[in-house]
Amino acid sequence: MDKFAVIGGGSWATAIVKMLTENNNTVIWYMRNSEAIAHIKEEFHNPNYLSAVSFDLQYLKLTDQIDEALNGAQCIVFAIPSAFLVTEMAKSTIDLKGKIIFSAIKGIVPETGKIVGEHFNETYGVPLEQIGVITGPCHAEEVALERLSFLTIACADLATASQMVKALQSSYIKTKISDDIIGAEYAAVLKNIYAIAAGIAHGLGYGDNFQAVLMSNAIREMKRFIKQVHKMKRNINDTAYLGDLLVTGYSVFSRNRMFGNMIGKGYTVKSATMEMNMVAEGYYASKSAFKIMEKKEKNVKTPIVNAVYGILYENKNPKNTFKKLIEELD
Repeated sequence: MDKFAVIGGGSWATAIVKMLTENNNTVIWYMRNSEAIAHIKEEFHNPNYLSAVSFDLQYLKLTDQIDEALNGAQCIVFAIPSAFLVTEMAKSTIDLKGKIIFSAIKGIVPETGKIVGEHFNETYGVPLEQIGVITGPCHAEEVALERLSFLTIACADLATASQMVKALQSSYIKTKISDDIIGAEYAAVLKNIYAIAAGIAHGLGYGDNFQAVLMSNAIREMKRFIKQVHKMKRNINDTAYLGDLLVTGYSVFSRNRMFGNMIGKGYTVKSATMEMNMVAEGYYASKSAFKIMEKKEKNVKTPIVNAVYGILYENKNPKNTFKKLIEELD
């Protein structure tokens, strides 16, 4: 892989562009905001996200035309909210079958109810061995600060995974390869739901003791959920699962926790979203995860997912819902 495209203009996309270009990789960066593109060309940093990051334009080409990005790269990294993926791809005429696709999206595609890898495989015919996942535990904000961060690169083709590792790793980025593409991607989806639950608990006034119980139950719930949708041998205590859950559930950088905190304090979903001015992936993921389990013949115990779904989509009272949830935790 010698040419990369990054699709998205947010924090995670900005962090990925930083990592790739610092390793002297050629990157075509697609973002919808033409004003942001103009600013980066003039000032060398993204005005809206991680503005402290400075880019070397020698390795970076910016475009607001998605086909230009998709056509000009061998490997494409998608880093946009899952809710916008179908809309953005509707603008494209490029055949993706010959491309290597990496998803840095931590969500389920609402229109299909699929994780991103499955969506690209079934909708665009991209072979599964050409699809990978970039996941944490890692916050874009800490990448910007060049604090030690860890990435998990999941891909069925180990050679492709190794190439992505080489493209991203540095003195402050440590990487690990996994062959659990589906499990790692579902874990990235679920941890956002559990982070919303942690935020709601904080907003309601619960303390660290309850948070520890909630996270302990969340990792076991994650294990049950992922085993149901994709059974294979995995250690749920690995960093791609437990580590990513913990950093998202506890970190001050977690927008899903922030979103949940606002809901716990009495904000409506609409008002919390407007005040944050950014997407909390766990909002969409909670509905998709709930519906996935609802369709399963085998009853899998997912009380935290059910509680978050009830609060966000059925207008259930957060305080009363958590009182009931407490009785289901152990």
